[in-house]
Amino acid sequence: MKFYNSIGPNPQVVRMFAAEKGITLDMEQVDLLKGENRQAAHLRRNPAGQTPALELDNGAYVSEITAICEYLEEKHPSPALIGATPEERAETRMWVRRFDENVVWPMLSGFRYAEGAPLFTGRIPVYPDIAPQLKALAQDRQKWIDGMLSGRTYFCGDRFTLADILAYCMIAFAISVGQPINAEAANLQAWFARVKSRPSAAA
Repeated sequence: MKFYNSIGPNPQVVRMFAAEKGITLDMEQVDLLKGENRQAAHLRRNPAGQTPALELDNGAYVSEITAICEYLEEKHPSPALIGATPEERAETRMWVRRFDENVVWPMLSGFRYAEGAPLFTGRIPVYPDIAPQLKALAQDRQKWIDGMLSGRTYFCGDRFTLADILAYCMIAFAISVGQPINAEAANLQAWFARVKSRPSAAA
């Protein structure tokens, strides 16, 4: 396998997932700032021109971080970071979807349409006028997530999963571009500190 890596939170999700499993990925860097992800070589790996991408041993490519992590889980089932049973896998996927749709999309879109606009203009549609509302929506949805985290160590209770990895990487990136965790979301802040203390968070 070869992992096509870059800056940004999406590749970090896979790197952290692999680190938790003890998988060493053969990596090749794709320079987003130079636009290498929009050149023909990378478009053959991922027609969307996004990173990361995983080249399989049979020469096929998989992109989209949840699909890559699902593949790694099937190839290396222990420790189970999605789930060892249908019930555990369903719970993890529920939380991944819940956080992705409600927090990640408005949070990252708010960045792309504001601070990230110089990088993304001309590559994707950019709507600066709605960036403040998207950031506010992400903050509101963090409070909603915070309520469900009450009494839990991680999103799936005591199980550390892909849901925690995805949420951590996305929030860490958002913090770095001026979107801190909602000040009223004490459970989410405590959860973030717990995940940050894991060695894999540095992957």
